[in-house]
Amino acid sequence: MNTDLSEAHWVKSSRSGATKECVEVAFLDTGIVGVRDSKNPTGPALTFTPTEWDTFTARVQDGEFNGNA
Repeated sequence: MNTDLSEAHWVKSSRSGATKECVEVAFLDTGIVGVRDSKNPTGPALTFTPTEWDTFTARVQDGEFNGNA
């Protein structure tokens, strides 16, 4: 998916604190969700459809990516 993220408004979790080592998310008007590394804001970003984003965040909340696999 080739999505223009040049006008995206990036936000990070309020739990991130003052560090720059965070994941930032942008919710675009098209419904696409962008995700990038705050240490490299001009670097590559992932993009998700709304369904993909919902699936991903549900799996995170369920602990699927907690590293205990």
